[in-house]
Amino acid sequence: MEQKKIVGVTACSAGIAHTYMAAESLEKAGEEKGYDIKIETQGSIGVENELSQKDIEEADIVILAVEINIDMSRFFGKRVMRVRASEAIRNPDALIETAFKEANPYGEKGTQAGIAKMGKTEEGGFFQHIMAGISYMIPMVIASGLILAIANVYAFQRDEAGRIIEWGFDKTTMMGELMSNLFDVGQVGFLLMIPLFAGFVANSIAGKPAIAAAMIGTYIANDAEMLGADAGGGFLAAILVAFATGYFVKLMKKIPYPKIIQPIVPIMIIPLVSTLVISIFVLYVIGNPMASMMDGLYEGLTTLNENYAAAPVLIGVIIGAMIGFDLGGPFNKTALVFGTAVFTDTIAKYGIEGANFVPQTATQAAISVAPLGIWLASIIFKKKFSPTEKVSANSAFGMGIVGVTEGAIPFAAQDPVRMIPAFVAGSAVAGGLASGLGIKFYGGIGSPLGTFVGYIEQPIPFVTWIFSVLMGVLVTALIIGFTKKRVD
Repeated sequence: MEQKKIVGVTACSAGIAHTYMAAESLEKAGEEKGYDIKIETQGSIGVENELSQKDIEEADIVILAVEINIDMSRFFGKRVMRVRASEAIRNPDALIETAFKEANPYGEKGTQAGIAKMGKTEEGGFFQHIMAGISYMIPMVIASGLILAIANVYAFQRDEAGRIIEWGFDKTTMMGELMSNLFDVGQVGFLLMIPLFAGFVANSIAGKPAIAAAMIGTYIANDAEMLGADAGGGFLAAILVAFATGYFVKLMKKIPYPKIIQPIVPIMIIPLVSTLVISIFVLYVIGNPMASMMDGLYEGLTTLNENYAAAPVLIGVIIGAMIGFDLGGPFNKTALVFGTAVFTDTIAKYGIEGANFVPQTATQAAISVAPLGIWLASIIFKKKFSPTEKVSANSAFGMGIVGVTEGAIPFAAQDPVRMIPAFVAGSAVAGGLASGLGIKFYGGIGSPLGTFVGYIEQPIPFVTWIFSVLMGVLVTALIIGFTKKRVD
């Protein structure tokens, strides 16, 4: 009997964790069932293990575990099953069997390219589009943040006794001039990252024709001088502009254009019209109101942190708990987006010395707690973990140590009643401690390694960050250990 062949593509919104977890789950399940399986990944690093046209032609079925728009044309006529990446992680065996029974030839009436099973009309949700934009923005955030942080070290002028007397670069020295220029480079990155984010959110909604209008509109929304305001509209303005652009472009794409101009529609007509409309919309409708609202919001947050000692701790606890609650779900993503927004917006408005680090620091302190807590529990409470669970716990450690919270998903799915409270408690402890101790996370890895791989300003160099994260990990591990049933 000829061996059945499966090909597939995995791609999550952020392009980091779920992409590769889904691919691994499908490959393992397919091989165990005796199928010939090849999975292409489209992650933040780009396309890997790319499917050739021959691979696709020879395949019996195509499984697409994706949460972003991908090129569907190469699968025309093939039996395709399309689901979210998380479905491939949760139950790859059932997914493969369902695909053989229910997959429909792509291109037939009733099939479409939305984020759902073929034949349904559900599309990618709000957070899928947001995370698509963030995945493109993350490298610029990290690079710019680290450059700013390195340059900032040289900006504190000291007297003969070693006391800091002022902030600024001594341009009379070669090093001072170099660091001043690098500081400007980092600020350029932060200036561009919000339009970049908006461009790829719009791209996730409506494709490439939406990128130009979204980026230009967002740049205007964050240019206080163009708006005649005290500040720009920040991250929330970028989200509003991106979604307005995306859905406006989707409407434009539905217009039945004459055949003679169809070739120039996506490269000239849609970008031109959408950029004009969105720019006018920003300049005369939402620009000033959004700028005023964001200005008040961030000034309020800064006032809270400066006047109430408990405020950073409370904010850190709440945000940390959100990170641990659903491990990459809506609450987790909301916290990540909020932390990134506050950091990028305040650094653009007040400069590096006046930026609000609290939310971002809390998210990054909490992000590795769940997977590392699982691993530590499997070490301390060995008799409560089966051999299979211990292997999964080691995999969770590998993901947690590089700041990927999704490594704990298999345990949360298997035993949510015990696991989720443990994750929430530990993540809240880590977020609250990091914020309350005055740590400033500029950029790097959100795990204990972040103190070495990245730049984190902390009261006791290296130690304070590790202490905050490990306390959260320990709390999670202890709760799991005391509540989990013993394995026979």
